[in-house]
Amino acid sequence: MTMLPMKAPRSFLKSLLAAAVLAAGSVCAAEMDAAPTPRMADGHPDLSGVWWTGGDLGSPQYNSSRAQRIANNNDPEKRPLTFTDLYTPEAKAHAATLTDKDDPTLQCRPTAFGTLSVRLFDVGTIGQIVSTPGMMVFLQETFHGYQLIPTDGREPRDVPPSFRGDAVGHWEGDTFVVETKNFTDDTWIYAEGRVSQHTDQLRVVERYQRPDANTLLVDATVYDPGVLTAPWVVPTQHLVLAPFDQLLPLICTGVETQELMNDAAALKQP
Repeated sequence: MTMLPMKAPRSFLKSLLAAAVLAAGSVCAAEMDAAPTPRMADGHPDLSGVWWTGGDLGSPQYNSSRAQRIANNNDPEKRPLTFTDLYTPEAKAHAATLTDKDDPTLQCRPTAFGTLSVRLFDVGTIGQIVSTPGMMVFLQETFHGYQLIPTDGREPRDVPPSFRGDAVGHWEGDTFVVETKNFTDDTWIYAEGRVSQHTDQLRVVERYQRPDANTLLVDATVYDPGVLTAPWVVPTQHLVLAPFDQLLPLICTGVETQELMNDAAALKQP
C-alpha cells in the first residue's frame, strides 16, 4: 500500500521549490561535490542540512532509484538482505497473520526504522539534521517526527518507551555514532504495507559520515533478539544535500488514511 494521496501536494510544492533554487543558480552540484566537509566550532563534521537520495517522491531521480531497487529485489544475487529475512520461524508465522490493513502508519504512528532503510527519513524520502556541539536534532517530514540526540557522553535516560526510541550519540573521529533503544513494540520497521513487526528489545546503531559537503553516508546495524536470528546489517545508504534548506511538514491525523484503511480491510473479505 502506498501513501501517495498524502504526499502529492507536498511533493509538488517541493519540486517547484527545488526547480526555482536550481534555476537561480544558488546551488551548483559540481561545486558542492568538490567542496570540503564543513565543520563545527569544535572541529567535528557539521552534518547540518536537508538530505535525500536525489529526489522527492515521484521525481525522476526517485523513480529511477526505485526502479533500480525493484530490479535488484528481483535478482537474488543483488537483492539486499532485509529485516524480515532474518525472522525466526515464530516471527515469520506471526507476520503471516498481518496485512497492510494492520500497518501502524495508517494510525499516524511512525516506523521504528524507515521505509527506505534510512532512519532519518522515517516514512518519507527526506530528512533534516541540525548540528550543535552538544546536541544533534534529526527532523522527519512525517508525523511531526524528530529525534534529539545528546552528544555530551550521557547515558540513555530512564524514560518510558516510545515509538522512535531514545537515542544518544558520540563521535569516533569524524564518524558520528548513534545508539537508539527503549522502543515500544507497536510499530513496524517499515511502512506502506511491508509487514515488519519487532519487539521492545529493538536496538539500532548508526554511523554517519560526511566525506564532502554534498554527501552523507549512513551505516546501520539493527538488533532484535526477540524476532531476529542475527543482527540486520543495513546496506550503506548514500544521501546527497537537497537544494533547499528546510522541510515541508506532512501532516497525518488519521482522517486522510481512513479510506486506505477501509480498502485494505476490504481485501480480506471473501
